[in-house]
Amino acid sequence: MAETAEVSIVIPCHTERSWDTLVRTVSAALGQHPVAPAEVVVVVDHNPALFARARRELTGVTVLENRFDQGASGNRNTGAWHTTTPLIAFLDGDIAAGPDWLSQLVGPFTDPDVVGTGGAIAAAWSRSRPSWLPDELLWAFGASYTGMPTTTAPVRNVWSASMAVRRDVFTSVGGFRDGFGKIGKRNRPEDTDLCLRMSEGGGRWMYVPGAVVEHEVPHERSTFRFLMRRCYAEGRGKVQMARLLHGSRTLGAERSYLTRTLPNAVLREASGVVRAVGAGRARHASRAGTVIAAVAAAAVGGAVETLSTARERRTTTTDAIADLRTS
Repeated sequence: MAETAEVSIVIPCHTERSWDTLVRTVSAALGQHPVAPAEVVVVVDHNPALFARARRELTGVTVLENRFDQGASGNRNTGAWHTTTPLIAFLDGDIAAGPDWLSQLVGPFTDPDVVGTGGAIAAAWSRSRPSWLPDELLWAFGASYTGMPTTTAPVRNVWSASMAVRRDVFTSVGGFRDGFGKIGKRNRPEDTDLCLRMSEGGGRWMYVPGAVVEHEVPHERSTFRFLMRRCYAEGRGKVQMARLLHGSRTLGAERSYLTRTLPNAVLREASGVVRAVGAGRARHASRAGTVIAAVAAAAVGGAVETLSTARERRTTTTDAIADLRTS
């Protein structure tokens, strides 16, 4: 496959509150070079007012309504099924992308074993970055975190906010798992789930740090409370994902993150407490505490999901036995 293989860009959106950033994202998508998209598709998630405005005001793009259940998975699938190009790129509506983002992202597809790619994501804080937040937890705010490759390299999964896929493999697994993903305050790792299913046949995902984008982080999402909710949801989501994919083997990357990356972060910040003075000491202490709290929140989420699953199985078994007795 040539480096300039045709590629379409799908941009999901759901709220008029992010209209200005959506307009900026669409403009960036249309301005990509030297690889230009064959089509830019904006998909609106069950919001008639936003759909009408997008159809009226966005030019040079195709505007569609999500034809599946509400949520990011169905929104992206709607756009993907509409396109016909060999490659499909996904770009969230609150992302700022440079003009060479697309060319960087599709470069690794010259290797036929590559089924998908993902770029680096930098957090664009609406205010200053929280002083208590270590780099290892930036993923919770939709950004690349410490521990990821610094050069183009194979990875287990990438993020759908900045992703490209090989169409035939994407369609063969049914795309994003509908009903399993981001909707409202619920957050499930639909992008990780997709990556694992697409690579089951031996294909590779490549992380491309040169394809960097900026992801807006509004003030209301830069709080400690948001981080705890996000980690709790991630714990539940990863247990649910492992169940859907029939095995904890899918969580190998998470185990490495929990047993290596995060302990190293705590040790680094604890060392900083010893060396620093004044405000610096307080900052290191708060970051170490944040890591510990994040792990605890994820563990609680995982435990809640595990117990919920066990209850569902017991209920199903009890109902089945009751049916047999009455039949």
